[in-house]
Parts: sequence; C-alpha cells; structure tokens
Amino acid sequence: MRKPAAVVVVSLACLGILGGLGFVHSSGQPDVFISITNDDGELASVPLAGTSFSVSYRNSLYGTRAEERYTLAPDGTFVLDQIAADQLAVLEEYYAVPGAPSAAGDADRREWVVEPDPARPAVFEELSIAATDLGQRTLHVQGAPPLELWSLVEDDNPFVELHLEETP
Repeated sequence: MRKPAAVVVVSLACLGILGGLGFVHSSGQPDVFISITNDDGELASVPLAGTSFSVSYRNSLYGTRAEERYTLAPDGTFVLDQIAADQLAVLEEYYAVPGAPSAAGDADRREWVVEPDPARPAVFEELSIAATDLGQRTLHVQGAPPLELWSLVEDDNPFVELHLEETP
C-alpha cells in the first residue's frame, strides 16, 4: 500500500517496553539509535546520544524555520516538550500555543521558544513526518551532524519512518 506524501508514519516500534528490552541503561541514558527507513529499507541511522532529538523544517505558510523538540520518556514514548521558530507568528498563529513564547537563548538555533500546553501533553508512539524538498525536514541529534531527511528520498515518494533500534 502506498503512503500518501503528506502523511508519513514514523513508527517507534515497541516503545512501551524499551526499558525491559535493555534500550535504557540504569543511568537513564538510552542505548538506542534512530533508524530512518522507508519502503526501500534503511536509509540512515543516527545514535541517540542523550534523551532528546528534534526535527526542524521550513514552515510552508511563513517560509521560515521551525523546530519540534522531543524527549524520550521513561516508558519509551516521545514527548513534544518544546516548539521553536525563527518567526514569532509561527508559534502564535500557526501552532496557536496557549502560552507566551520567549526569546531563545544565544546558543539556540531558533529565535523564539515555547512549551506546549502542559494540560494537553503531546505524547507519541508514532510520529508523522513528510520529507519533502519544500519542508526541508532535518533531524537534529546531539553529537551528530544534522541529517537532511528530504535528501534521503525521491520526490515521488517523499516519506521516511523513524524507528528506535538497539545500539549494535
């Protein structure tokens, strides 16, 4: 079955049992990498050095960069814990965040940041990502160079799936 270009399922297989399978050390640090796949198989993999990663993209409405930042929860799910953008309107209008965005720190890639509504946490076992040339989605993992996801796929089938895999 062909997946629609606009909807890409990112399967984080068996996330609910990561701790029991040895994916998380007793120190709390994950022993995993993010495997990027599609129908053609594995396209790339990136070690998850910490407990977080982010996906940046060019917002199609505003034409500026935005970023969704995720943290690995103890149960193996990913929690959206921060949204960042170069343009304040992306956070206030596009995302319609309930809180007031604040200026990002000097070392941040983006200009503005905001935490999502704590009353409605965004917890994911599956995450949709389209890897199009227009969106220029890029995976950011601590200790690894940015990985341009759109460059891994062809325009006629622009999707990827990210999976957590045990470090070999």
